[in-house]
Amino acid sequence: MSTQATEYPAPPAARPERATPGRDDIVVLAHGGGGEMMGRLISERILTRLGNPVLDDLTDGAILPCPTSKMVFTTDSFVVKPLEFPGGDIGRLAVCGTVNDLAVMGGLPLGLSLGLILEEGLELAQLDRILVSIKQAAQEAGVRVVTGDTKVIERGAGTGLLVNTAGVAALDPRIHVGFSRITPGDAVLVNGTLGDHGMAVMSVRNGLEFQTRISSDAAPLNGLIGVLPDAGIDLKFLRDATRGGLAGVLADVAERAGHSIEIEERRLPVRSNVEAAAEMLGFDVLNIANEGKAVFVVAERQAAAALEVMRRHRYGREAAIIGRVTDATPPLVELLTEAGGRRVVQRPYGEDLPRIC
Repeated sequence: MSTQATEYPAPPAARPERATPGRDDIVVLAHGGGGEMMGRLISERILTRLGNPVLDDLTDGAILPCPTSKMVFTTDSFVVKPLEFPGGDIGRLAVCGTVNDLAVMGGLPLGLSLGLILEEGLELAQLDRILVSIKQAAQEAGVRVVTGDTKVIERGAGTGLLVNTAGVAALDPRIHVGFSRITPGDAVLVNGTLGDHGMAVMSVRNGLEFQTRISSDAAPLNGLIGVLPDAGIDLKFLRDATRGGLAGVLADVAERAGHSIEIEERRLPVRSNVEAAAEMLGFDVLNIANEGKAVFVVAERQAAAALEVMRRHRYGREAAIIGRVTDATPPLVELLTEAGGRRVVQRPYGEDLPRIC
């Protein structure tokens, strides 16, 4: 046996500790590790803002009473960039977007789940602002966050914060919406100005400034939608005009209902600064996402009454009757221009405005 000493490779150098300055001000990987730091993040930041008797138990799910025999369920994910923008932020967007998806199905929201995917390095002060925004939007919509989850990903793997929400609602027995209920002669309405959200995000992203600030229209619409059946309005169809904008919704209606739609350019409510921003950036306002606007289809005989009811609500003050359903074939969407011409309106081919919701 040889007596020569065996040489082993030197052990790898210890991985240096992350710099400690500012550690109390940002998200670190330990916030998602299931230990004390995660517990403090949840108890000191999330529960202090969103806490309620259901969420406070921190169980794996929420048990909710269901007052009707049918429920509405939806889920959505939000990846907007930047996280904060004029008129809102990713938190308000998540609550309003999920509530609106429930509301346009005739749902009375019962509870939301909240999944937070935090990127290491996110400033805790910014997270706090977004959590406050979530609380305020939920209170406005009359709904609670009842369950959730928190994960932390490595620095550089995301854009600060990603949010997933799901919502459950009781089906309002007074609301029966569907493509099959749409018939020629029906009126088409929107509850306010178009393109505000998409242009608010894009103007910040592109550093554009206007004399009048463009603000997102992110808002919960369940209250507005609820006052219409209260007034005896039979809602035939509802859809929130998010990605794909008004054009996307109307193209779906024409395709799925099998009827054409005419909309009048002069009746479309669009703010002048939004129109200017869209033209500057080369976008069609009809394709731009909205987060507080929906398309309403009602019988022609109820259109004026529906408009009056909508305009009495804070999120319907600029509502307009923009067109009607026709029996023209083949089924398509046409814009009657102010110059007297006609233009076929098609859904966007792809996503013209990425990361806006």
